[in-house]
Amino acid sequence: MTKRQQLQSNSDPFYAAFRGAFTNLLRWDDLDRFWGVLRAQAGNGWYVYAIGEPAPETPLPADAIRAFISEIDALLRREHQEDYCGIVYVDDRTDPTFVKIYDPGNLGVVCGYSDNPPLPGWILSQVAPKLLEDKGFLAGNRRRWWRRLWN
Repeated sequence: MTKRQQLQSNSDPFYAAFRGAFTNLLRWDDLDRFWGVLRAQAGNGWYVYAIGEPAPETPLPADAIRAFISEIDALLRREHQEDYCGIVYVDDRTDPTFVKIYDPGNLGVVCGYSDNPPLPGWILSQVAPKLLEDKGFLAGNRRRWWRRLWN
């Protein structure tokens, strides 16, 4: 199944959530507030999925979610050297179930319209993720960063 066919599938809860409505966290202080919300809800059964790696089969414990938030926040601030954030999208700012985090090194056309928008670099979801195929996306430095987090 191609990426487009996967994302057009309405029968799967993950793909339906992936295609749902999202709000952009435009400012860094928006992101700070959101991380606070997510840290408070870290024990709610979150999966963390790095596109290009196998989809996780089990949610992570709360401490691992909090560690991921700290690490991804540091990465975004270090590599997205803008005075705005704008690369994190959430389905709900106060009661989230799905978060898309775009990789600062692979932005393409994240906002606006595109027939083939880039996939996010990472997804946090309370719905078990399904494969989002993006061959060649996860660069070696990202793969090492991701594996360092969990090993």
